[in-house]
Amino acid sequence: MTKARIEDRGDRLIVWNGNAARRGALTPELYACIAQAMEQARDPRIRAVILTSEGDFFCAGGDLNVLIERRSLPEPERRDRVDGLHDLLRAMRACPVPLIAAVEGGAAGAGASLALACDLIVAAAGAKFTAAYVKAGLVPDGGLTASLARMLPRPLAMEMCLLARPVTADRMAELGAINEVTAQGGAMAGAMALADALAAGPRNAQGVIRRLVADAYETTDAAQLDAERDAMAHAAGADEAAEGIAAFLEKRKPSFGT
Repeated sequence: MTKARIEDRGDRLIVWNGNAARRGALTPELYACIAQAMEQARDPRIRAVILTSEGDFFCAGGDLNVLIERRSLPEPERRDRVDGLHDLLRAMRACPVPLIAAVEGGAAGAGASLALACDLIVAAAGAKFTAAYVKAGLVPDGGLTASLARMLPRPLAMEMCLLARPVTADRMAELGAINEVTAQGGAMAGAMALADALAAGPRNAQGVIRRLVADAYETTDAAQLDAERDAMAHAAGADEAAEGIAAFLEKRKPSFGT
């Protein structure tokens, strides 16, 4: 069985983590599939990308058997290996369409990094988000500290990272860090429903909104105002706005097409 694959559903791509035997641990195949999906998402027909797993656990992060082998590498080479993950996260951030995580079982380590890097997150009841690096004498990577700092109160982020205590999907939802908690086995259906909703909306406007929100964490208020001004000025003259405004005034559903 392949350790990762891309399923093309016409208006969405689904990246399947197939490494169920190792609780969805990261593999080169998964890296390659995610990177390929980010490229394929440039096709105007694609409206969303869903990340999920074939087993009962979203992703357990890095394989410790692989990590222990890296101890003998020079530090610059170890840095390059981490950059392989970080380049993947950069590609996800640059994706032109929203990313949705469908989490069953849980997401740990770099698996949590991948899930929390998505724009919309659906998790099944009982799923846990864990940053257990410290138990192995390691530190978080994959942008996890940045994601936790943005999404959670500082004491809870510290509890996760310093004490390796997991946080349940229910608590993450209560804090607004994930969008929906489903019954066990229902995360994928929830993600598909979100993709359906996105597919009915204006693709270009969604892409701009996604970028504006992401950039807002790293820019000044003044720069963000300028970015919103430029984006709004462009959007107001685009075909999507013409259709959306006309539909609103005519009291009908808009048809944004592809």
